[in-house]
Amino acid sequence: MTADSEPRYPDIEIYLAKAPVEALNTWLGEAIGADPLAPAGKGKWRARGRLAGNEIPVLLVERAADGFASLWFDSAQTPWSNDAACARSAARHLGGEVRCSLGGWQPGDEPDRFLQVLPDGRETEIHWPDSGR
Repeated sequence: MTADSEPRYPDIEIYLAKAPVEALNTWLGEAIGADPLAPAGKGKWRARGRLAGNEIPVLLVERAADGFASLWFDSAQTPWSNDAACARSAARHLGGEVRCSLGGWQPGDEPDRFLQVLPDGRETEIHWPDSGR
């Protein structure tokens, strides 16, 4: 299956080893035209992006899993068709490690298998138990 033929996920979630708000604001602004992240409770931030006339709600949860922040896009209308594509973009633009699920989860799948993406482009499948899922 090629990247162009991969199904589009209904939402995107990635995990960031570092989540500097200013760098995230820049990346989200460029990628989805998002407003700056705004505090939404203890350790939570929200923003809304817009792409091709579609609204994209964004939620950042600091320290969601093993010190990683969760970044969730509640829309299928992102510029990325799946979590891995988003993770690659985030790692490159934010200069840090990013993790995501290996694919759309189905009953019977191993829930602790993730893709680790490094800023230099290296990718590895990892076992990440209790990742907050």
